Amino acid sequence: MPELGRDTVAVGNVFTALAVSVDGFITGRGPGPGHGLGDGGILFGWYGDGDTPSRRFPGFRLFEPSRAVFDDLAGRVGAVVAGRNTYDDSEGFGGTGPHPTAPLVVVSHRPAPPGATDKQTFVTSIEAGIGTARAAAGDRDVALMGGGVVTAALRAGLLDEVILHQVPVLLGDGRRFFEHLPTHIGLSLVEAVPAPGVTHLRYRIEK
Repeated sequence: MPELGRDTVAVGNVFTALAVSVDGFITGRGPGPGHGLGDGGILFGWYGDGDTPSRRFPGFRLFEPSRAVFDDLAGRVGAVVAGRNTYDDSEGFGGTGPHPTAPLVVVSHRPAPPGATDKQTFVTSIEAGIGTARAAAGDRDVALMGGGVVTAALRAGLLDEVILHQVPVLLGDGRRFFEHLPTHIGLSLVEAVPAPGVTHLRYRIEK
């Protein structure tokens, strides 16, 4: 079964890899501070319903096809850029970030909240966010989290890969993966990895 191998991807890429419903939502209804990702928890069942522990995220147990994909992607990450909604929905990631070792950069037009820490950098544009993250990541990749930052990166021509962890469910509402784009953007399917409860799809942006 194919894996999303690092040896097929150039270092220093900017990518996004998010769980998404078939109808394109990355949260359920009612996301927000205190409510997390709303009623969209079904999108993340594959993180913990398997029989193989993740080698990079303690406590995650995935089926082996997903474990291989997930750990490979996690190993690529040198820094994370998240949008403010994602940051707030996640209650500030507990003062760190979603990745156990990668620093977090938050794109926000609002001031940093009182709970922000020196492990989190706040900037006001996607260009500044990706630039800051690239400097921190070195020769590793930059991962984007949140529909707003992904759409902004697409508009700016700064995104190299889109990876969908597509869960076979129609949520009907929530936050969409992609916001309005000014034009169509071509994608090339690189790999598709089926696994129990999720299909991992990797696309390269056509530039």
